[in-house]
Amino acid sequence: MHSICFQATGVPRSNYIFDSCSPALAISKPINLRFCGLRKEAFGFSGLTHSSSGRVRFSSRGHSKKVSASAESNGSPPKSFDYDLIIIGAGVGGHGAALHAVEKGLKTAIIEGDVVGGTCVNRGCVPSKALLAVSGKMRELQSEHHMKALGLQVSAAGYDRQGVADHANNLASKIRSNLTNSMKALGVDILTGVGTIVGPQKVKYGKVGFPDNIVTAKNIIIATGSVPFVPKGIEVDGKTVITSDHALKLESVPDWIAIVGSGYIGLEFSDVYTALGSEVTFIEALDQLMPGFDPEIGKLAQRVLINPRKIDYHTGVFATKITPAKDGKPVIIELIDAKTKEPKDTLEVDAALIATGRAPFTNGLGLENVNVVTQRGFVPVDERMRVIDTNGNLVPHLYCIGDANGKMMLAHAASAQGISVVEQVTGRDHVLNHLSIPAACFTHPEISMVGLTEPQAREKAQKEGFEVGVAKTSFKANTKALAENEGEGLAKLIYRPDNGEILGVHIFGLHAADLIHEASNAIALGTRIQDIKFAVHAHPTLSEVLDELFKSAKVSF
Repeated sequence: MHSICFQATGVPRSNYIFDSCSPALAISKPINLRFCGLRKEAFGFSGLTHSSSGRVRFSSRGHSKKVSASAESNGSPPKSFDYDLIIIGAGVGGHGAALHAVEKGLKTAIIEGDVVGGTCVNRGCVPSKALLAVSGKMRELQSEHHMKALGLQVSAAGYDRQGVADHANNLASKIRSNLTNSMKALGVDILTGVGTIVGPQKVKYGKVGFPDNIVTAKNIIIATGSVPFVPKGIEVDGKTVITSDHALKLESVPDWIAIVGSGYIGLEFSDVYTALGSEVTFIEALDQLMPGFDPEIGKLAQRVLINPRKIDYHTGVFATKITPAKDGKPVIIELIDAKTKEPKDTLEVDAALIATGRAPFTNGLGLENVNVVTQRGFVPVDERMRVIDTNGNLVPHLYCIGDANGKMMLAHAASAQGISVVEQVTGRDHVLNHLSIPAACFTHPEISMVGLTEPQAREKAQKEGFEVGVAKTSFKANTKALAENEGEGLAKLIYRPDNGEILGVHIFGLHAADLIHEASNAIALGTRIQDIKFAVHAHPTLSEVLDELFKSAKVSF
């Protein structure tokens, strides 16, 4: 619940699975989709790292704090340091940390052992956006009603599968190259190899067949990310039973594909596959599709994104066994009832995409050398991303950001966490407000959100004793949306009438992913409705959807 933006591939560091869920829920329960947060001036960031066993790692951030007794027992900290900051892994989180560290004057190194850019650039946000751009164009060209309404006549739309795949691959290659060159130009040392913590403020790295190198730093950041989770009983062959890593290569467009999981990853791929002519069957363990979205938005999205398309679904079921196609036989999926565990159905399809979530990639980090034990695969941290050891003490100068800590599994959240860490190690206390971090699903139309869903807000209100207000505006009332013949959409504001606090904003409609930032910035800055409703928006623009939304809220003073 981005853009589709996933973490590193390779052997999972953990076997923990995440469900898809809203960003607000992801604060305590991560979602299964990563979203990109690349800074434009930073189109230069380092990639993943591989161990001798093929593990991939992402960059992460360092932090200075008090040394716990348990950490000191693993060796004395060095008296002088090679770097001010070492980041293990070069995904979006590590990249954001490295850029900010250089800006703050820190001598910085990032450890990377695969390709620069991490999953986001190579197997996530970037190539997925290329595929979704194609699906959006195809939908427009295939919609006779839409084209006729605009007075356009277009002959039958078609596509070249390899050309589409090349577009995604070429985009990833271009961004990866730009990021690498930019990182070097900024003066960040890119150290090639797998990073492992060997003691307080010490990291070793190296490539297979070569001696390891040991480097020291005042602060170390772990940003190793996550990998696709494949439940037991599912056999992935990379051809007919695939994960998002394989799907982004678009090696085939099956006639009928089952997608296991209806979160962000599953939704976006359903948009791609149906636009290219596939029939899709969703398999969802919960009783409804898109369980992590605000229920009202999810209901509308289902009406627009699911029901009119060649999509059917099974809810309340688990796929306990999936066998790849072979010897002329199709992919076989065995379903059981999620509650009773009784056999429910057997499906025979051409392919299956496993979109069941992400697992933190934290095995093999050397955490035992600083007396740290992961919790369900996550590295335990406090609100400042400082790593906590088994005794509940802060590990000195060690931080963890992004999917590896599980606070909020979005790529741009990892970057924001990294920037927060750099602020702290350079003397400015900073605590990131995760409720201000937006998320988006790049379907057609798009879905975006920030803060709490309505049920979450009402639960909070009941506990804390305040009323909840809800305001809504339709894209059908927006001039720009109507000019584009894209009036299908809804914006929803959840707020406190007593003081004007914005609790959450949810948008379904044209360019929802772009529109959400006015709301997320308002939450981050603590702006109240009574103030933001006086902001001026250009006319006619889609931004007026938010303008009308804030103006329609009823604040009691």
